[in-house]
Amino acid sequence: MLTPSTTLPKLLPDSMAILGFLFAMTFALTFVPWIVKAAARLGFMDMPGERKIHKHPVARFGGVSIVTAFVLTLGVLFALKGSLPLAHGWAGLLLGGGIMFALGALDDALNLSPYIKLPVQVLAAWAAYQLGIQVTVLDLPFQQLLPLGDLSLPITLLWLVGISNAFNFIDGVDGLAGGVSLISALTLAIVALFTHQIFAALIAAILAGAAMGFLVYNTHPARIFMGDGGSLFCGFMLASISVTGVLKTPVAVMLVPVMILSVPILDVTYSTMRRLLAGKNPFRADKGHIHHKLLDAGLGHRGIVKMMYGVCIISGLGVAYYVHSLLPYVLLLCGTGLLMFALLQLRFSSEKSEVLSSVSQAPNVPVSSPGNDFDATVSQGPVLAGV
Repeated sequence: MLTPSTTLPKLLPDSMAILGFLFAMTFALTFVPWIVKAAARLGFMDMPGERKIHKHPVARFGGVSIVTAFVLTLGVLFALKGSLPLAHGWAGLLLGGGIMFALGALDDALNLSPYIKLPVQVLAAWAAYQLGIQVTVLDLPFQQLLPLGDLSLPITLLWLVGISNAFNFIDGVDGLAGGVSLISALTLAIVALFTHQIFAALIAAILAGAAMGFLVYNTHPARIFMGDGGSLFCGFMLASISVTGVLKTPVAVMLVPVMILSVPILDVTYSTMRRLLAGKNPFRADKGHIHHKLLDAGLGHRGIVKMMYGVCIISGLGVAYYVHSLLPYVLLLCGTGLLMFALLQLRFSSEKSEVLSSVSQAPNVPVSSPGNDFDATVSQGPVLAGV
């Protein structure tokens, strides 16, 4: 049975997890506007299409901001502290995450075939397994510990690759993948802290901060998309954190991480089964995900995101209650929500000022004139504001 602390343990000297979250968030907030402008100049824009639900071009490669913020934060913390609380499997987590990000970035640029992506994903998971990211035992509810033996490798590969693709699948609505990544990472951080998993807590906090900084600009109407690079990286890191952290404690291991990652797991399971039953390639993208169905039912972007966030939070509350960390988890969610609200208000106020400034600086430009730059800027609204 789980024996967590009943009070927040002093595991991270000088609040390293909090510093990691704040540094990563600040870095991501700084990098995203640069990436938006660079994407517009270089033509790296996600254009509207039959399978797309956005109406205007949106910058791609948002995952670059998340990964850059993550790596820089690790570097800054190392420089400040002189060391990091590394744990077994840290090299596998970073190497596998790097491979997943590189694969996703190439897919964003070149639209790779699923027959290329899947073997590389398996390779990344295999490399992580060899370096210590391993599911070696299952603690099923009401059962004794079940050693996996030779099944350890295939189950680990299935978990890492499956969760990575699950986050890629849900990256179809503004703010969905980024918000689910944020909530999931916060939940994993709390669970790791209260089960004395220092390294997992630190990595989860840094990932949460990077996801939050990105989410400020990915919230509807999005100025930037996460892309496959970002979604595969976030999915792989969260799956790996659950292996190095939650799954290394005497928790009902198949229950806790499944609850934390319930939204992407539900979507990938539904999408895969639906495609297989229809005789389609399960890795071929379509417009039949859960969020697409909700859009067809009349639920808007924000409604879908709120619903999915709600599922994540309810699952997280259940997990927090299980590890006796309910009050700290609620306080953490409330604090994060207030900070997110403030940052979004700053973003929207800034965009409104930019649009008004553009109008005031072009008094002689005929707005109704077809094809002029000013008309295009105004018609596209805040999506490309500041580009």
